[in-house]
Amino acid sequence: MKKSILILTVLLAGSLNMISAQEDHYTKDDTLVVVWTSGDFEVAEKMVYMYVFNAKRAGWFDEIIFIVWGPSARLLTENEKLQEYLEKMKDEGIILEACVACANMYGVADDLRGMGIDVKGMGSVLSDYLKKGYRVMTF
Repeated sequence: MKKSILILTVLLAGSLNMISAQEDHYTKDDTLVVVWTSGDFEVAEKMVYMYVFNAKRAGWFDEIIFIVWGPSARLLTENEKLQEYLEKMKDEGIILEACVACANMYGVADDLRGMGIDVKGMGSVLSDYLKKGYRVMTF
């Protein structure tokens, strides 16, 4: 009887671990974090924005987190075309975040907030995304 209970306990624990691993795996595979740092308009328009928008719209990833970091913060606030495209991304449900330190360096934190971007300290946030195993792309 004790041996049967032990075997049952081991099997149950193994099953729970498999379920937990599947849930983590699902989250890792279906969340994409894009760190956009480039101040180059052509890179933004012809690659970054196009891929991020289509990845969400086509369902390639369930969740996309788009992080504005560094020179991209200034470029975004200076370019109406990118701002319009950002609205489309937001309408698709893409999560928008920006590095507060960089935004403050460029004097654009309030402008980014006005676009609906969550402006905050990103060092620990990005580190958490990496620790969770999210897929991260940087441009």
